Amino acid sequence: MELSGKRITLGVTGGIAAYKAAELVRQLVKLGATVRVVMTEAATRFVTPVTFQALSGHPVYCDQWDARVANNMAHIELSREADIILVAPASADFLAKLAHGLADDLVSTLALARNCPLLAAPAMNLQMWSNPATQRNVATLRSDGIALLGPASGDQACGEVGLGRMIEAEEIVEDVVAFFQPKHLAGKCVLMTAGPTFEAIDPVRGITNLSSGKMGFALARAAREAGADVTLVCGPVSQATPRGITRINVASALKMHAEVMQRIAGQDVFIGVAAVADYRPATPSAQKIKKDGSKAPSIELVQNPDILADVAAMAEPPFCVGFAAESQNLAAYAQKKRLAKKIPLIVGNLIQDGFGGDQNKLALFDDTGETRLPPASKIELARALVAHIARLLDEQQ
Repeated sequence: MELSGKRITLGVTGGIAAYKAAELVRQLVKLGATVRVVMTEAATRFVTPVTFQALSGHPVYCDQWDARVANNMAHIELSREADIILVAPASADFLAKLAHGLADDLVSTLALARNCPLLAAPAMNLQMWSNPATQRNVATLRSDGIALLGPASGDQACGEVGLGRMIEAEEIVEDVVAFFQPKHLAGKCVLMTAGPTFEAIDPVRGITNLSSGKMGFALARAAREAGADVTLVCGPVSQATPRGITRINVASALKMHAEVMQRIAGQDVFIGVAAVADYRPATPSAQKIKKDGSKAPSIELVQNPDILADVAAMAEPPFCVGFAAESQNLAAYAQKKRLAKKIPLIVGNLIQDGFGGDQNKLALFDDTGETRLPPASKIELARALVAHIARLLDEQQ
């Protein structure tokens, strides 16, 4: 479990988004975290402490003078036993208190007395969020090293639409998991491709493949977790975009090639995960090809550009990583591809081991030989691959 052994103190402040905090607790606990909940008096007007006690399996604290703490210093005890303090929702009032060092309730007091990192998910009306006073407070908190998760833009409980609503529980969980990951690629820029390409035959048909994009999206998430600025150019897939990723959607190999070459300058790492079609129809039909009883149409194919090879051939290329999905002779084919494209690392897998699924097995081929990663989920493999890339980058410097 991704948060196994982690201890999280969750502060819940007053706002309608407090109802989302219940689902947040459930998801954090499901990933193995120990969660202790602290509420402001205003928060209890929206969700009862009993709800959080049932979901967390621990008593809930609402009072600075709670006698259940042996030394009557709940703000000290609850902060000292935590790996992080997470405040969600974080109201405009709480952000103002935190920015100015005020401590007049248990949540603000333990936040001021903490000796661990603090993350906060703002939640308020769009006018409150855009108010100059709030924005000054936000700037102060960011300069103080406090991580603000969101807010999001959308429908608000008051009936208005705009920036200020709390991000969803699963998004907060994704950010919390990312927070705990080693920052192997901090400050690096990573450009990636993922998914299949679609080469049109006519307006309704095309040549494509069964790539789901799952490995590429897992790797994009892992790179972002490791501190990188990630841009993902992807073919037609239904995968949700990981938090903090810049996503560019394309269909054909030509479009993918153009987007990559347009963005490659200034990148530290290029990872070509996409299953790019080797060929495309020379002349796609402008109209749907009809079956008229005669023989099947002949489709002339022309070769697509090799995106990875073109990036690797640049005068000053980024660190290039390729992927080789094979059905047999993995080591031989992968190493041949790596040497032909003159890249430092290629990642190989057998199609039958992970194509379209959530699990995979990978083999990493570089100048030192072959490193096998045991079967695991794609996100676990992606994190191991990111760590391997980071080691090779360090060795180059």
